[in-house]
Amino acid sequence: MGRLQDKVAIITGGNSGVGAATALLFAKEGAKVVISARRKPQLEEVAAKIREAGGEVLPVVADISRPEDANHVVEEAVKAYGKLDILVNNAGVLEEGLKPIDRVEDADMDRIIDINTKGTMYCMRAASAKMEEAGGGSIVNVASVAGVMGCGGAAYVASKAAIIGITRHTALRFAGKGVRCNAVCPGTIVTPMVSGMNAANMDADMFGQMAKHGDLKVPPCMPEDVANILLFLASDESRAITGQAIVSDFGSTL
Repeated sequence: MGRLQDKVAIITGGNSGVGAATALLFAKEGAKVVISARRKPQLEEVAAKIREAGGEVLPVVADISRPEDANHVVEEAVKAYGKLDILVNNAGVLEEGLKPIDRVEDADMDRIIDINTKGTMYCMRAASAKMEEAGGGSIVNVASVAGVMGCGGAAYVASKAAIIGITRHTALRFAGKGVRCNAVCPGTIVTPMVSGMNAANMDADMFGQMAKHGDLKVPPCMPEDVANILLFLASDESRAITGQAIVSDFGSTL
């Protein structure tokens, strides 16, 4: 308890899955939590759970694929709490069907990169400026093992590999200035986003290739598994760690 006492943390995609689990955990550890997502009812449900548990939370409806919305979330956090210590970039979307590079569709590339990559960068740009002014902060990006291993649809893989790259760039940019940036790269996570995938639409060739390079018998991550890693990287316990991308998949891709 108290590992994030008096810290102010923004968590994007805080309305379900990893984002909701992280928001609840961070609030339990003493952080003032700002959660953002596009869907207000789900966001308010998570906020209510945090308040019931005695935590402090500010829900902000936002679409981070719009730079003005990303800026708005950061400004609302600073306006409400006077500072920003932590940014967890968790908001993201999957494509439907694991389309490989020879079958990827333009619409998928636009939607997935706009949210996963550009949205993450918009939030990082706004938050890092505030953190540099204050002399410190921790940015933690939720990437994916897909961005490390290439195991996924082409658009999704590209979007998550870009997040790993911008994580290292940001760590280098602010090295020695108190602002850290790391990434977590989960394998399959049991979340509403993943459970909503339609098996009938999967590209059989791509799924077959992925099965050759991963152990499907290894258990998937739960949202709480990822939240625990995010907590460590957000906290001062990891103050010597920056520019790292940590795979959390129970060893399925080893």
